[in-house]
Amino acid sequence: MKHITLGTNGLEVGRLGLGLMGMSAYYSGAGQDDAGSIATIHRAIDLGVTFFDTAEMYGPYINEELLARALDGKRDQVKIATKFGTLLHRGDGSRGLDGSPENVRLSVEGSLARLNTDHIDLYYQHRMDPGTPIEETVGALSELITEGKIVHYGLSEAAPETIRRANAVHPVTALQTEYSLWSRDPEAEILPVVRELGIGFVPYSPLGRGFLTGTIRSLDQLEATDFRRNNPRFEGENLETNIRIVEQVDAVAAEIGARPGQVALAWLLAQGDDIAPIPGTKRVAYLEENVAAESLQLSAEQLAALDAVAAPVGDRYADMTPLNR
Repeated sequence: MKHITLGTNGLEVGRLGLGLMGMSAYYSGAGQDDAGSIATIHRAIDLGVTFFDTAEMYGPYINEELLARALDGKRDQVKIATKFGTLLHRGDGSRGLDGSPENVRLSVEGSLARLNTDHIDLYYQHRMDPGTPIEETVGALSELITEGKIVHYGLSEAAPETIRRANAVHPVTALQTEYSLWSRDPEAEILPVVRELGIGFVPYSPLGRGFLTGTIRSLDQLEATDFRRNNPRFEGENLETNIRIVEQVDAVAAEIGARPGQVALAWLLAQGDDIAPIPGTKRVAYLEENVAAESLQLSAEQLAALDAVAAPVGDRYADMTPLNR
């Protein structure tokens, strides 16, 4: 697998990473087959994937522990990214936004222990805390870098001005935000800012939460606890409208004998060499399908056809207020 350097701070990762959230939380089948999830992580390493994305929120906590078990004896082969800031460690550990320096330190110590490692390669603030100036949060992260507990830090779903303010305190290595054929909002402001500042870009949900694989046609396919059942893009008439959008991706896939999800990933990779998507899966077969997308070449005509795909109907989340802060 081709490797890239995220931003200008020297974090080298495989062109495609692996998002681990769905192995432990939010999606159908989460937490039901840890052995299969660990086998998928092992196969990813065999295929040259080096970039693994988790968070303390996923579970909470159990996804980091799962990754630690999978990386027993393999830690030096990979880069670990995890996230903090959406659990209140200064209180009862419940969900909430806290970017305070004290919470940063409590969070990183917990993640280091669960991950069974002495350092985290990329440590993201998961969501921005409106009650703590970003300068204070980054100041604490900078101290952790000096101490060697984290190597790089990043932000997730941050607004352009927040990114600039953070970068002025200590260079940001990567920004993680949802980006795909399904969610192209970053093209307007976010991508220009991170490229101007030399920050790498990590698209999460590059397969549109599974929609762009072409396999989801009804909510009946999803378990009752699946987060997507309450996602506006999967609800009611929106679902039917959005299926028609995905059929345009299917058409390109049929032209070249590929899977729709592979086409969606190939389109995303074609948007720049500074992009490292992290498609998530807990199954080896889907992992292999995703990794194969790296070698898929789309023609100029096919890229143009995909560029013309209509935006989906419905917001990315039921509550959009924590985003773009």
